[in-house]
Amino acid sequence: MRGNVIDLAIAVIIGNAFGKIVSSLVEDLITPAILQPALKSAGVDRLSGLSVNGIQYGVFVAAVINFLVIAFLIFLLIRTFENAKQRLIREDEITAQATPDPAIVAQERLTTAVERLTDIIDSKI
Repeated sequence: MRGNVIDLAIAVIIGNAFGKIVSSLVEDLITPAILQPALKSAGVDRLSGLSVNGIQYGVFVAAVINFLVIAFLIFLLIRTFENAKQRLIREDEITAQATPDPAIVAQERLTTAVERLTDIIDSKI
């Protein structure tokens, strides 16, 4: 139980840090690059300056872009993990097929030994 709580706490901390990194990426790089023409036509330097009658739609647009970037990155991360998981499952199946069951191997050896013994007995008769 304690290990799960610690894992969850670490995941929350890393997720929070990851969220800040993505927020900075979106707010400082992606959003200005995408919305630069809109910012110039509106006559503002920062996205938070975009507002109409006190409604800061620039902040909302940044939040939507932030969500989309985080969702896309999580999608890529999960897809990568699933592909790796499937590859490991396939490798395990190949390994399981490559290594025969010890009982079957012992039975085949016993059958071969009985056949040789039968051949020897038949040749002496």
